[in-house]
Formats: sequence, structure tokens, C-alpha cells
Amino acid sequence: MADGTLKVGTITTSSGSGTITLGQSGETVDMANGSITLNSSMKNTPAFYVYRTSAQSLTDDTDTKVTFETKGLDTDNAFDITTNHRFTVPTGKAGKYYIIAQLTAFSNDNDLRDVRAQIYKNGSRLVSSYFNIRTTDNNHRHQAALVTTIDDASAGDYYEMYTLVDVGSGSLSLNTDSGTPKSIFFLGYRMIGA
Repeated sequence: MADGTLKVGTITTSSGSGTITLGQSGETVDMANGSITLNSSMKNTPAFYVYRTSAQSLTDDTDTKVTFETKGLDTDNAFDITTNHRFTVPTGKAGKYYIIAQLTAFSNDNDLRDVRAQIYKNGSRLVSSYFNIRTTDNNHRHQAALVTTIDDASAGDYYEMYTLVDVGSGSLSLNTDSGTPKSIFFLGYRMIGA
């Protein structure tokens, strides 16, 4: 059969149900010149990405919820950035979620001791990363912390970001370096096929 162009509006099976196969083993189906519309079960959504653009004051050696000022992404409008600063799994969107939290702690006295990035689920700690810094020269001013997890989520479950920072002396905060204003962020998405 000669090469040619097939122009149609709709392709369906002869029976109206079943599987439509494009190409055979060893062939490549090229869709580079068009776009593909996926149904909702084929997308990594809901997805959210929020971040801070300024410092947040902390109380020494105390679990503190990280609050966010800016949404970079919120596909299902499921992250409450105004009141609760948390992501709630929407109805019909249960599944496995990949979640990441990152922060940068700052001590004005160069005396950071412990830094934790924590992901909470439904009000309880789900996972945390813990940096124990024990120096005798009081020379530790900044420390980044990152934590990731994959979790089974049901509709109505909610996720928050917390931190715990301990200093030997002085004040402390979550700090966004002027060169990296998105260094404190929280993101997640539902995984396809998991």
C-alpha cells in the first residue's frame, strides 16, 4: 500500500467499544505536530506548588507550621493558602501522592543546632528529615532541609509543612535568600498508575 495521509474526524472500533491500536511492533507513532488531550485519570493531578517569598519567624525548639504566600500551581484549587496553609485531597482524587517539602533555616547568632523539615498528614507528623548540627565554634548560620514521601491518600486527607529548629542562642527564622526567593516550598501531585 502506498504512503498517504488519512484525514478523519473520529476513529472508533467497528463494535463501538474495545481497544484501538495505533502502529505495530517496531513502529513509532509520531505525534510531534499535534497535541494530545488526556482524560483526568491520565494526568498527575491534583498538583500543587506553593512557596514563601519572605522570612518566617520561628520559636526555638518548637514545631511550627510553615505558612505560604504564593501559589505557583494549584490545578484543583485544593491548597488553602489564606487560612490553613494546607493541601486537601479533593473528592474523587484519592490515590498515591508524591510530596516534597524544602526549607532554609537561619540563625542570626551563627548557632544553629537542629533543623527539621516535616510533612504532616491530618494533623500528625508523617515524615521528617533531621539535621543535627553540633559545632563548638558557633559558626553555623544557614541550613537547608528537604523531605519527600509517597503516601496513600483518601479524599479529605490534608497535608501541611512543619519545621522545628533549635539554636544555641539568638533569633531564628526560615529565610529566603535574595538570590533564591523560592527556597522554601511545598509541592505534591497524584501519581499516574500507582
